Amino acid sequence: MTTRTRTRSLAIGALGVAGILAFAGCSAGDGSSQAGEESGETITLGYLPSWTDSLSNSFLLKDQLEKLGYTVELKTLSEAGPLYTALAEGDIDIYPSAWIDVAQVGYWEKYEDDLEDLGTYYTGASGLLAVPSYVDVDTIADLKGKADLFDGKIYGIEPGSGSAIITEETLMPAYGLDEDYDLVTSSTPAMLAALGDAIDKKEPIVVTLWRPYWVNGAYDIKELKDTEDGYGEAEGLHYIAHKGFSEEFPDAAELIGKIKIDDAQYSALEDTVVNEFGEGEEPEAIDAWLDAHGDELDWTVPE
Repeated sequence: MTTRTRTRSLAIGALGVAGILAFAGCSAGDGSSQAGEESGETITLGYLPSWTDSLSNSFLLKDQLEKLGYTVELKTLSEAGPLYTALAEGDIDIYPSAWIDVAQVGYWEKYEDDLEDLGTYYTGASGLLAVPSYVDVDTIADLKGKADLFDGKIYGIEPGSGSAIITEETLMPAYGLDEDYDLVTSSTPAMLAALGDAIDKKEPIVVTLWRPYWVNGAYDIKELKDTEDGYGEAEGLHYIAHKGFSEEFPDAAELIGKIKIDDAQYSALEDTVVNEFGEGEEPEAIDAWLDAHGDELDWTVPE
């Protein structure tokens, strides 16, 4: 995540070439006898499985588009750079849950001529730093001068992520933490494993997290107050597509533009997909979430 005023010039030259674009395709089901099915149209969604907002919303959107009659394919990637490249080149049609206002603004600015914003489904997203609740630190500013306590490390996620970019390029300099700390990037599962291990041992650790995220309520942690606004303003989470998508799939674009999820609904969605059901049972998780919350929503496609 980055501040709107400070990070419009993020260095992203290396981000789009983070690795070879390797897709892992998922199956798609038949939908109802509506426009998509009648024309045999296929829509491809690309997402990062370790980013649970992207994961949850990909399966939610798949469910809804199939009910419109489309065939939907899911393709997984491991980093944001290749995902945006594939989207801009038309290898995938939609990226659900893009943080283009702040966290991924560098990617958006690089590729925006080849992309279109289909709508914001959630507002109030932001990055944050967190420590276990037993650590005697309450603000990000409190980390200054305490590098020895944390072994000089802030644990982050994937090196090409918006979270890693803003933390290293904006947040840490804003608090002078770049002088004493290193951002340790690897993967989201690796960061969570380090956090869980530290909590089990009652050891200090500081990690990069974000909201909304199911981890914030599941781990014994506290958010550090961002008194210098290092992470910037809250942002929206968007559905974005390659240029021309809304003309090619107007009914799909219309549906996507109507999708709105509030805090409680989002928390339930992610918790249901990630924790209650888990890997391999995402469609069943979406069914359960719609059963529980469908009456609250005015945009869902009927069976």
